[in-house]
Amino acid sequence: MIARIRAYRAPDDVENSLRYIDGHRKVLESYGVKQVTSANHTWLHDPNTYVIIVESEDGDKIYGGGRIQIRSVDLKMPMEDAIAKVDPSIYGYVDGLGNHTIGEFCGLFNSKEVAGYGIGSIFLGRIGVAISRQVNVQYLMALCSPATLRNCARVGFEIIRELGNNGTFYYPKEGLIATALIINDVVNLPSAMPDEREKIFDLRANPIQQVIESGPKGEMNILYETQINSSYITSEKVETNYQKIIC
Repeated sequence: MIARIRAYRAPDDVENSLRYIDGHRKVLESYGVKQVTSANHTWLHDPNTYVIIVESEDGDKIYGGGRIQIRSVDLKMPMEDAIAKVDPSIYGYVDGLGNHTIGEFCGLFNSKEVAGYGIGSIFLGRIGVAISRQVNVQYLMALCSPATLRNCARVGFEIIRELGNNGTFYYPKEGLIATALIINDVVNLPSAMPDEREKIFDLRANPIQQVIESGPKGEMNILYETQINSSYITSEKVETNYQKIIC
């Protein structure tokens, strides 16, 4: 199988962002989930949101995706309002990170067509962490499901045990558990597994590349196109923003 992974600033390709939204919605509904905070569409025209999509080589099918949503004065991260329903201290926790750029890796999904290839569980995780550095994120946060917790830890996320029940919550509905995560050092990734850190660093250095990746279900030929238009990414963003998957 051949797949292309692209990344772009949300307002630059609203049409494909709508396709990403539709794909995410269908996957959530297949699990009986009708609405989650990360499915809110206010980010579509947000200049501080970056979308990652996994699609067929010809672009006809979307296999999965996710996004990096940077916290700003106008737009909180989705996980803030989600967690606040059961633990309002999330707002103070995020504010306490200080005057830095803080982002959430959210809205992660993969279609059943590519289940078992590792797209949602590890490939998108690597890309999300790699891109976070490209767009000047200093703290990367996420909510993940139990099935993806291990792979989130592999790419450098740690559990925020100060929140919820030792870092866990019922989300997006009763009976489903989500874990709050953070990478405190997006630059150096000290908590990432050495092999994953090496791959993430390679994706940072070479955002345009073609690689044969191996997943539980077999090999996939992936075309990485994750260089984001640099004209929108400046040091000014770090100074003006507040500092900040369902996987």
